[in-house]
Order: sequence, then C-alpha cells, then structure tokens
Amino acid sequence: MILGPRFDRALALAHDLHRDQTRKGGNIPYISHLLAVCGLVLEDGGTEDEAIAALLHDAVEDQGGQETLDRIRDLFGDHVAGIVLECTDKIERRPADDSPKGWRRRKEADLAKIASLSQGALRVKTADRLHNLRSLITDYHIDGEMLWRRFNGGRAGTLWFNRASAEALMTTRPDNILCQELIRACNSLENLLKFDLETDSSQ
Repeated sequence: MILGPRFDRALALAHDLHRDQTRKGGNIPYISHLLAVCGLVLEDGGTEDEAIAALLHDAVEDQGGQETLDRIRDLFGDHVAGIVLECTDKIERRPADDSPKGWRRRKEADLAKIASLSQGALRVKTADRLHNLRSLITDYHIDGEMLWRRFNGGRAGTLWFNRASAEALMTTRPDNILCQELIRACNSLENLLKFDLETDSSQ
C-alpha cells in the first residue's frame, strides 16, 4: 500500500494540532505517540484511513472537540471521522472529573464500549493501548514508584485499567498479534513490579 496525499495532510494536521503538547510527565513531543500508534496500525495491516485515524485519534478529545471532529470529517471523510469518534473519550470541552470516582467511571465506560467498536477503531485502540503500555514500562524503569503520581488512578488503578483493556481487546480479536503483544506487555509490567516488590522485601 502506498500512502498518498491524504496521509501527508493528516500528518501535517496532527503536528499542527499537537505541536505544543508533550507526553505525560516529560518533554517528549506528543506527536511521537501519534507516530508510534500509526506505525503499529500500518504494521498490523491497517488501511490508509485507519493510519490517518491513528494520527488523529486524540485530536478531538485534546484539541478542539466537535469543531475538530467536523474538520476531520471535511478533510478525510466520514470513515476516518467515525474511527476517531469511536476512540474519543469525550467531545465536550468541559474539564473532566478527575476525582477517583470520576476517573473510574470514565474508564469503565471506555471499557464497556470496546465490544461494539468497528474493526478500524479496534486496531487503533489496541495500538494506542500497546504504545502507552510500552511507554509506561520504560518510564517505570526510569522513575520507579514515583511514576504513579502522574496518573489519576494511581498505581492500582493504572494496573487495573491496563489489564482490563488488554483482556477486553483480546476478546474481540484473540488471534491478532497486537492484542497478543498487549497481553504480554501487561504481564511484563506486572512481573516487573512483583520482582521489585520481592527484591525490596528481601533487603
């Protein structure tokens, strides 16, 4: 598959929308995440529409709400806009409820809709979760237990959500390589934490 001018425009738009954002807790440009998710989607056999949606999967939630969704639909069509919408937690610009109960409700709602996602949205969602989890493992090696301060769910909530997401996605596509890698990444993180806990307790 050759990526055409539509992909070029999507890449430029993603950079324009997210140029002032960095990854949580660091100075890494946010577009690094979008490029990584897009790469995973393409390596999984994704279409150009799915690759474009991967580049823009956080645009509506983080950068403009309904106005940005309308812009994506105008530029790239209903299919891309539909995938982006399926991957969007909220469209409204009102601040999210980041209390423990509010965070848990949002994450439970996100998990509940996985079973009804289109194949394109499942591919983008899985790639998104996989890259986030890989980044989490890397950051844990650097920051240790201080890492969990970045997340509204803390250590326990973050581990719960990653495991629940991986299992829900695996149920939808059990033979998919990305889903299998996501489960392995969950196992790796949990085993790493268990090893560190056992090491600390033995000292």
